Amino acid sequence: MLCNFREIYILDPSSFLLHSKFQANLLINISVSLKKWCFRRRRPKQQSLFTAPHSLLAMFELAYQSKFKMPEQSIPKEAAYQIINDELMLDGNPRLNLASFVTTWMEPECDKLIMEAANKNYVDMDEYPVTTELQNRCVNMIAHLFNAPIGDDETAIGVGTVGSSEAIMLAGLAFKRRWQNKRKAEGKPYDKPNIVTGANVQVCWEKFARYFEVELKEVKLTEGYYIMDPVKAVELVDENTICVAAILGSTLTGEFEDVKTLNDLLIAKNNETGWETPIHVDGASGGFIAPFLYPELEWDFRLPLVKSINVSGHKYGLVYPGVGWVVWRCKDDLPEELIFHINYLGADQPTFTLNFSKGSSQIIAQYYQFIRLGFEGYKGIMENCMENAKVLREGIDKIGKFDIVSKEVGVPLVAFSLKDTSIHTVFDVSENMRRFGWIIPAYTMPADAEHIAVLRVVIREDFSRSLAERLITDLKKVMEELEAHAARKTVVGHVELADDGGLKIEKSIREITGYWRKLVSDRKKTAGVAGVC
Repeated sequence: MLCNFREIYILDPSSFLLHSKFQANLLINISVSLKKWCFRRRRPKQQSLFTAPHSLLAMFELAYQSKFKMPEQSIPKEAAYQIINDELMLDGNPRLNLASFVTTWMEPECDKLIMEAANKNYVDMDEYPVTTELQNRCVNMIAHLFNAPIGDDETAIGVGTVGSSEAIMLAGLAFKRRWQNKRKAEGKPYDKPNIVTGANVQVCWEKFARYFEVELKEVKLTEGYYIMDPVKAVELVDENTICVAAILGSTLTGEFEDVKTLNDLLIAKNNETGWETPIHVDGASGGFIAPFLYPELEWDFRLPLVKSINVSGHKYGLVYPGVGWVVWRCKDDLPEELIFHINYLGADQPTFTLNFSKGSSQIIAQYYQFIRLGFEGYKGIMENCMENAKVLREGIDKIGKFDIVSKEVGVPLVAFSLKDTSIHTVFDVSENMRRFGWIIPAYTMPADAEHIAVLRVVIREDFSRSLAERLITDLKKVMEELEAHAARKTVVGHVELADDGGLKIEKSIREITGYWRKLVSDRKKTAGVAGVC
């Protein structure tokens, strides 16, 4: 019969008489519906349990006491989301994280592609052949960008990785295996390989050396020169050197190392000794900058001794983490025995990676950026980053409290140190800048420049001119506050150390506190009150 009394108004009233046997039920239904409707009108609408996140969190966070053991019971999805979301609120803002080179913004269309491919495992090449094809296209685009000696119809040798760290491991393994094969063929010892780098290399080079038992020879830094000196690097090369690693964009200062000079010096030494020491270029930061801003700079496969190059797609490749790339000069530079062939996923698949399963999203995102931006788009973004770095550099310099350590040519970043460290340090500045939301790293230089401490601001695509100007304002304010605080401490220190017959501040405070306590105690006794007066 009718279940909602509001529907009776669309019926013909005479129909009630024609169906008398249903009249009693109809009246009952109308009465019940009226009561329910009136009750709903009188009672204020209560918020649903799952639309009140804080009430929801309070109900279930007790069940989520252990942070290191899986809970026994399930909780609603809304509660799980709210618990995690509340904790993540304590993370820094990625856009204001000026310590990182990593991309923190992409276009919504690319975000959509990433989400749509989140469930694709890249290694399933037979199941996802288009994704594999997109990776191959990216490798070839990068190889041509780095002037690899391949024709238009030739396929470049390279692979996508989860970042430059994996890419460097793979390149290092290729160098080690080629060196070992050569030494074996010559009947010489092959158990003591070494690699030459600057002391400013990223930690992944140290990991490679330790994990794969390769001696790491580091060129020490000097004050004012914070990159590898090619002359000193070549002096460290011996017959056991598997390669010399040059950095295109130092993590510390953003500077490009002189790969051209290194190449020329190594050619001369190889000709003199009969060795074949090659070069690897770590272009994690600068690999997607130099081709667009400094096309005349010779650092890539135009130099004959450069055998492999790595680059981070999730840095100035403008893709979310993590994706990296490593490209070899030619097929002979990647030993065939390092390539594995598997067929248990449906077809023969060559693979040369340290891991197996990985997502497809970032590879697809890299291809999106290549075809979306093109050479012109990348060049425009890099020019804008450099312009914003210039604005920031000039603004920091005008404050008058810092020395600019970074150079104008290189990765768009600004590294700077304090002129006077007798009152406060760069670590104090870094800590106080967090009050304004800015995350700016402070660190000391590697050996032999450990006495130099600097701050570093990395300029990414999403760091605008207005943000640069705001950062300058906040930095100036922090410096004024630190100096004012130091001045107050100095005044107090002088008063406390004064020996003119007067009382010290500390002694005065103790005496006043003692007098006040005695006064309160006496009043309690007089009034006979047990409580606080």
